[in-house]
Amino acid sequence: MSERIDVPAGGGMDMRSIYSETVIEHAARPRNAEPLASPDGYAVITGPCGDTMQIWLRIRGDVITAATFTTDGCGPSIASGSVATEMVAGKSIAAALRISQQDILETLGGLPDDSRHCALLAANTLKAAIRDYLAFKNEPWKRAYKK
Repeated sequence: MSERIDVPAGGGMDMRSIYSETVIEHAARPRNAEPLASPDGYAVITGPCGDTMQIWLRIRGDVITAATFTTDGCGPSIASGSVATEMVAGKSIAAALRISQQDILETLGGLPDDSRHCALLAANTLKAAIRDYLAFKNEPWKRAYKK
């Protein structure tokens, strides 16, 4: 596997010299990378670097049964969204709210300093999607009036 991605400071450097195999795998073949119809929770955040991530959640009881994402970002953003959605599947809302930037970075096997913000974007978007679900959980009629 000799895939290459655009690396801001490295031109066409081999990905393995910069990224872990987990990052390469998730960037090349992201999991759950599609919108989710009729989500229970949704969030979209644009990070300071300009990357935008969206996360959709399906929740039954207090368990996340499905999580999907999209991003217009770079390979590390794609990998971070992919890993974040895999990490929350089957987890309780409380456990999912505890997933941090560091947890995503550890699962990815790390990211270069200039890409660490991608894991933060995924963690923050995930938490915002959970907060969206919680905000409307007891008053679902309000969702019809949300702008």
